[in-house]
Amino acid sequence: MSATTQPGAVSPPPVRGRTRRLRHGVPVEPIGLRLLKGLALLVLCAVVVLPFVGVLATSLAGREQIAQSGGLVLWPSQPTLEAYRSIFAGGVVTQALQVSLVVTIGGTLLSLAATCLVAYALAQRELFGKKVILMIFLISMLFSPGMIPTYLTVRQVGLLDSLWALILPTMVSAFNVVVMRAFFMNLPSELTESAQIDGASEFRVFTRIVLPLSKAVLAVIGLFYAVGYWNAFFNALLYINDATKWPMQLVLRTYVVNDVQMGSAELGSEVVPPQPAIQMAILVISIVPILIIYPFLQKHFAKGVLTGAVKG
Repeated sequence: MSATTQPGAVSPPPVRGRTRRLRHGVPVEPIGLRLLKGLALLVLCAVVVLPFVGVLATSLAGREQIAQSGGLVLWPSQPTLEAYRSIFAGGVVTQALQVSLVVTIGGTLLSLAATCLVAYALAQRELFGKKVILMIFLISMLFSPGMIPTYLTVRQVGLLDSLWALILPTMVSAFNVVVMRAFFMNLPSELTESAQIDGASEFRVFTRIVLPLSKAVLAVIGLFYAVGYWNAFFNALLYINDATKWPMQLVLRTYVVNDVQMGSAELGSEVVPPQPAIQMAILVISIVPILIIYPFLQKHFAKGVLTGAVKG
C-alpha cells in the first residue's frame, strides 16, 4: 500500500484508450473539430453580413456600376453619397424620419410607464381581483379584436390622421406585462417591506427601490417596444391618410417594396440618382437607428428575459 492511499479508499478505475488533454481542467477539443466549428460560424456570418454589405454598397454606387451589375453591387468602385444627399434634400424621407423618431421615443416612454405600473400592481399579493385582471391580460394574448373593430374604435375616438393612432392601440403588450410582473415578483420582498416600515409610500418604494433594481428588464422591454414602434407600418397604412405624417417604414414600403419611383419632387433635386441606390439608401436609413441602439442594450437581454421568466 502506497503512502498516499488511505485504508478503505477506492482507487479510480483505469482510463482505457487515449485520454483527452486538459487545459485549466477543461478538455481540449481536437484541432479538426475546432476548425470545422470556425468554418461553420464563418459561413453563417457571411450569410448574415453579405446582404447588409450589398445594401450599403448599392446605396453608395454610381449609375454605371449599378447598370452593369444588374441592380446589386457588392463593392462600389467609386463611392458617392449622391443618393443620401438627394433623400435628405427632399421632404419625404426627412419628415418620415422625424415622425418615426417622435412615435418611437414617445411611444416607448409611454409604454414603459404603463407596463411598469400595471405589472407592479399585479405583482402585489394584496391586490383585489388580481387573478381576474391577470386572466384578462392572458386572454388578450390569445384573442385579438381584429382589424375592423380596431379601425372602427380608432375612428370613433377621432384618432384618424393622428400620431396617437400609431401609439395608443399598441401601447401595452400583455406579454411584456407578464414578463415584467414576474421580474417584480422575484425581487426580495424584504426591501419593500423595510421601506414601508420606515414610512415610505407605495409610489416612493416603486420609484426609489423597485425601478433602480429593474434596469435589466426595463432595457429589454424598452427595446421590444422601440423596435415594435420603429418597424410598424400597418397601423400607419390603416389610420394615416396624410402623407406628411407617414412614418419611415411606410415610406420604405411605398418606395422600396412597392417599387414606386421617386422623382425630383420627392427628392428636391433636379438630378435624380438611380432608383436602386435611392431604395437601398432608404433601407439603410431605416436600419441604422436600431443597429446603433441594440449593442448598448444587448447585454441585458439574457438577464432581463430569463429572470422575468423564472416564475409567474
